Amino acid sequence: MGKNGTHEGARGGGGNGGGGSGGKGFGNVGSGYPLAVRELIERLSGLPGIGIRSAERLAFHILKTESGDALALAAAIRAVKESVRHCKVCFNLSDGDVCGVCSNPKRDRSMVCVVEQPKDLIALEQTGMYRGLFHVLMGRLSPLDGVGPEDLTIAHLVGRVRRSQEADDGDGRVRIEEIVLGLNPTLEGDGTALYLAQELSGFGVKVTRLARGVPTGSSLEFANKAVLGDAIEGRQVM
Repeated sequence: MGKNGTHEGARGGGGNGGGGSGGKGFGNVGSGYPLAVRELIERLSGLPGIGIRSAERLAFHILKTESGDALALAAAIRAVKESVRHCKVCFNLSDGDVCGVCSNPKRDRSMVCVVEQPKDLIALEQTGMYRGLFHVLMGRLSPLDGVGPEDLTIAHLVGRVRRSQEADDGDGRVRIEEIVLGLNPTLEGDGTALYLAQELSGFGVKVTRLARGVPTGSSLEFANKAVLGDAIEGRQVM
């Protein structure tokens, strides 16, 4: 999986373990706490955006809550780690071999939107405007961070497109006609999009990207040059 994809979750968890686990230890946690509380605070502080003080507040909240609620939280965490996996088709999060999007017969299978992370897929799904399939790269190309094509699911995407080209009327498969690049508008995202466009250029599929420009309800005077440049380049016929 991508180095800046699923591995992020691993770094946020076990890598910041409590005493005896080889992580940060309890150096930042007050020694007046019982050992179990110290370890809980240390584990919570390893979560993204959670510092020691926030971890202390969360730990005390857990201590004050009913035992049933606290144990239900622990059970939910265990269930997520034991039952959630990546869809074998698109790498979306799923509790089975195939996610709900890929298994939905009402989706337009001739269109695949490529995103960086499962959370990007969820954001697009919540709009209710897209009815095609997805492919999650599990990150983006970032040479400075050592993330190359082999660290992402690019080979799987190319394989999906190649297999769709071999579809015929009798096997029930649908030919992929369009790849929508729904990558973040960053330097790495644009670099990844360019690489994908080159990789897919020999398959005869239409490669598009999400529109960019001035957001609805905003003012031109407050937009930066990059936003205005995208808006001019992506202008539409009225």
